[in-house]
Amino acid sequence: MIGSIGSYSTTQAGGAAAFKAASATERVSDASENQGASGTRGGTQTISTLARQLAASSSRAEERDKTLTRSELADKAKSILNHIVGDSYYANKTLHDSEIPNTSDPELLSRAKQATAFVNDASRGGHSIKNPFSGLSREQLSNIIYDESGTYTVNERHAAWRESYDQEEAWREKVAAQAMAEYNSTGKLTNFFSSVLDHFKELPAIEQAQYPKDYATDLQSKIDLDFNYRTHRAEGKDKDPMSLIEMLFEQSTQQTNELPQEPKNTTDSPTVRSNP
Repeated sequence: MIGSIGSYSTTQAGGAAAFKAASATERVSDASENQGASGTRGGTQTISTLARQLAASSSRAEERDKTLTRSELADKAKSILNHIVGDSYYANKTLHDSEIPNTSDPELLSRAKQATAFVNDASRGGHSIKNPFSGLSREQLSNIIYDESGTYTVNERHAAWRESYDQEEAWREKVAAQAMAEYNSTGKLTNFFSSVLDHFKELPAIEQAQYPKDYATDLQSKIDLDFNYRTHRAEGKDKDPMSLIEMLFEQSTQQTNELPQEPKNTTDSPTVRSNP
């Protein structure tokens, strides 16, 4: 049962955008320190520049999420990820490494250069160059990754993806350790499933769309079941403890009772057949 942990710990415009711009400044300080572009322009200016970009990216993401269905978001995410981290990215690696932002702003030019240096160093297993987007939130990173406006270079978006990936891996390691402790202590994984569901709900819509459609519903059903894998009994609230066999038998009986019944054939009415 513990083996299933891996499968579960796997992938507002207007005033809201202004609010996010303000909150962004609280998280971009670490990123600005990584950019190495202090020069004659102070950290405050660097924070302001990135915060404005993040606010604009947030607004575009919100508009995209309002106009696309869940399946369309999933398709777009797949296409974008192929472009910035998949086969297409590596097939055009030389082009991406030579990409220069369409700006004369020395800080933006420096950040793009650092992003390229970082992704190339990281791809070789190095750790000597800092990610210019280190410390940003998952939502901010997502807004960079899936921003197709040209605000960020492909390597900047690739760097944002690496930071998002690292944060996800750190969370998985933490929640997996908590799951093992929970199982060893209680025989359950209910708190684990709750943590995974909470984490899923906090993900941006375009990232949620990459999960199965019934992902949240399935997790909630496991939480409600409150199953004990040692005693093999469901201990959910508002229900009597039930063994796995009893639970399966009850579900089977309910499904049988819910099947459409074949109408009886009489001399007064024609034979009615249910659809195949």
